[in-house]
Amino acid sequence: QVQFVESGGGLVQPGGSLRLSCTASGFSLDYYGIGWFRRAPGKERKGVSCIKSSDGTTYYADSVKGRFTISSDNDKNSVYLQMNSLKPEDTAIYYCAITRCNSWTPFGSWGQGTQVTVSS
Repeated sequence: QVQFVESGGGLVQPGGSLRLSCTASGFSLDYYGIGWFRRAPGKERKGVSCIKSSDGTTYYADSVKGRFTISSDNDKNSVYLQMNSLKPEDTAIYYCAITRCNSWTPFGSWGQGTQVTVSS
C-alpha cells in the first residue's frame, strides 16, 4: 500500500525558511518521480516541484524557482523541499505524490499534507 507522510510545516515570517519532508512507504522511490503540490485556501492543488529519483532531474514551478530546492534520499525513501525566502502567497497545505514530472501529473494516493503559513 502506497503511503506518504509529509512533515516540517509551520508558521514562519516572510523571508523565512522551512524544510518539508515526505517519507514514502509501500514502494521504492528509485523508479518514480515524486512531486510536491500545494493547495492554497480557496484554490486548486498545484504542482510546486518534482524530482525524478532515478536521475535527479528536478522541476520547479515559476513561482518558486530560485527559492525552493527539492532533493531526495532514496536510502531513506524520502523527498525534501527546502523553502527559502518564503512569501505570504506560499501559504498552503503541501502534499507529495508519485508524479510524472514532465507533465506535473500526480498518481495514486495523497498523504495528509503539512500546513505552511507565512505571516508576520
